[in-house]
Amino acid sequence: MTASGIAGTMDEALTEGNINMTFSGYSVIDFETTGLSPEYHHRVIEVAVVHVDPNGAIEGRYETVLNPHRDLGPVHIHGLRGRDVMEAPTFEEIAGDFVKMLRDRVLVAHNASFEARFLRSELQHARSLSPVANNEALCTMNLAHLFLPGSRRALADCCAAYDIALENAHEALADAHATAQLLGAYLQQDSNHPVWGRYREYAERWQWPSLPASDTPWVSRTRKNSVARSFLHDAMALLPDINEPDDGQRTYLAQLDQALGDGFITLAEADSLHDLAAESGLDERARTMLHAQYFDDLVAAAWADGVLTDDELTQIDRVGELLGIAGETRRAALVAPVAEWVEEALTGVHRDDAAETKVSSPRIVLEPGALVVLTGEMEVPRSYYETLLTEHGYIPWSGVTKKVSLVVAADPDSLSGKARKAHDYGIPVVGVETLIELMRAA
Repeated sequence: MTASGIAGTMDEALTEGNINMTFSGYSVIDFETTGLSPEYHHRVIEVAVVHVDPNGAIEGRYETVLNPHRDLGPVHIHGLRGRDVMEAPTFEEIAGDFVKMLRDRVLVAHNASFEARFLRSELQHARSLSPVANNEALCTMNLAHLFLPGSRRALADCCAAYDIALENAHEALADAHATAQLLGAYLQQDSNHPVWGRYREYAERWQWPSLPASDTPWVSRTRKNSVARSFLHDAMALLPDINEPDDGQRTYLAQLDQALGDGFITLAEADSLHDLAAESGLDERARTMLHAQYFDDLVAAAWADGVLTDDELTQIDRVGELLGIAGETRRAALVAPVAEWVEEALTGVHRDDAAETKVSSPRIVLEPGALVVLTGEMEVPRSYYETLLTEHGYIPWSGVTKKVSLVVAADPDSLSGKARKAHDYGIPVVGVETLIELMRAA
């Protein structure tokens, strides 16, 4: 097994759990797979586990590629080729070690129902059963509507709100590590939220199968140059989340992101999406409405930089066709929209509201109880500014959401994730000198 430079030995990771759960924290997992759905014979080809303690600190990281004894699916997305997994273990060979790493912990993932489905399928291949229902794994994507209202659903965008770097996306360990940091940020933001207790109650009921430990070594992927991401993949990272906290719709849209990342949908993917819609309680009318909104959001994201090449226009048109969007609606999308429409679609800020924000921005007024986010390495310890804010009746906050009133940056021209999110939402970004002036004027 590969443990990536974080304290945590193999013996600690594989300590047997009891039926009565002794809460040890969280197991954040991520799978790379050959496709969207285990029901259509897709398999896991890479697994990562990151252990997080009850307070949100990372304790250990573990990863391996797997040999599924079948083709590897979308190589251009996950970056794994046959030669990378030829000498790797099968899931059945590492199942005992893997399950022990989940004992006494809440299972966590971004788009967790996807991982839960594949976990159940892979354990069936290992002639065992998973005790975790799809809705019992803690999902950092679904938690965003609690801790990051207004955020987009993509992992990279949720991480940007806390300045969490996500490099080498679609490598299992990179995604799991970023998800673990996101979980830690949520816990730090509100460790007393009832959601944590609810998922601990789920985990206390789980009785994991007793599978024999294995001496089979885990094998890290060979790191190469980063996989070039498609135009559609990058555009989908900008797609806004749905307005209402409907986890079924959110899960469906996340799987749609995954299916459309390469610009086409296979028959198996189409069947998988149809099955997922039915499982999520989405009838054809609801699905059609979701597809229409998805297409509008994708068009707005695609036009964000003001330019679309002929190839990109063709991809947008093809995606619209795959979503069942009428021809004249697709053709209208090929015409460059006015900049205000793109900004409104991406940020949710109406152009009139944005105009009011710009007019009033030279004079910043903070109401009592306003949320203020600090970002960047400051000359004075950040705790000093946090104390200053608290003394003046303001609340230091960790993540950038639409509820935040001000972002204070070591560099007001910062390109950090927090600063970018603030600009997206029309939130003023100022330096520490401006913060001091505001405190003096309060």
